[in-house]
Amino acid sequence: MHAEIVDFLQHLSVEKNASAYTIKSYREDLTQAIDFFISQLGDPQAKPRQVSTRHVRAFVAHLSEQYARSTIARRLAAVRSWFRFLCRQGILVTNPAMSVRGPRQQKHLPVVLDDTQIVKLIEATSNHATELASSPNSPKNLQPSLLALNLRDRAILETLYSGGVRVGELVALDLNDLDLDAGFATVRGKGRKERLALLGPQAVEALKTWLASRGAVSPRASSQSAVFLNKFGTRLTTRSVARLLEKYVATSGVGGDTTPHTLRHTFATHLLDAGADIRSVQELLGHKSLGTTQIYTHVSTQRLRESYDKAHPRA
Repeated sequence: MHAEIVDFLQHLSVEKNASAYTIKSYREDLTQAIDFFISQLGDPQAKPRQVSTRHVRAFVAHLSEQYARSTIARRLAAVRSWFRFLCRQGILVTNPAMSVRGPRQQKHLPVVLDDTQIVKLIEATSNHATELASSPNSPKNLQPSLLALNLRDRAILETLYSGGVRVGELVALDLNDLDLDAGFATVRGKGRKERLALLGPQAVEALKTWLASRGAVSPRASSQSAVFLNKFGTRLTTRSVARLLEKYVATSGVGGDTTPHTLRHTFATHLLDAGADIRSVQELLGHKSLGTTQIYTHVSTQRLRESYDKAHPRA
């Protein structure tokens, strides 16, 4: 069955234009599923046609003993997609996973920062830069590089919040994706679909300041196409962005649940709070379905209720 995975992953890469991260996730999920099916069938040479609905249900039950509902749902979806592909290829007649239902998902409203918290978070980068510049323990020959990295960090936070981009979209930005005079960036979302992310004046200014000092990070910077570089002069990773955000969350005193995606949630909610049309927010976020965007209307309603309860005399 492992050979059939290779064909499916090739299909995802070539025909579906899936990202490397998506393909990696499918490979891991399907490998676990197939190893389970093989153990259930007791045959290392088992074929996909030998897997029944009963085996798929047993796999879901097995997952429920050790994984969260969201993980189980994702892995079942991967198995279902793989079997669907095999049906289209004529290898299978029916999809044994089609009638298997995943666990009911718990719905949580996204974490959102208020205006004050956003300002505190972004200003924490400037405070850290001031500390570096005045610190006697910071080697003088390293200060230009360290200060440049702080300018990078501010540009990252401003771009995440101003553009509502995903962290994966942020680190994938190249220099030729930016049009700072027009105030937008071309980002590639899920399925590598392109869209324009609008950038406010503060984000544009932060990006210009970072790009002007980008060469101080590393001699390799001039040969790199990536907008955001690490201290070695190569493209920043999503994990690195998460780590630097954790640092500023701690120093600013903002809530501990804040992640790079929190800034995207905050972007959408603040737009809706200010009266933006939900269709426009959907377009800016790059959501395929309006239903995905509608979760932010619930957040906005909740915030309105909190304001009402605090301010209305008879609330």
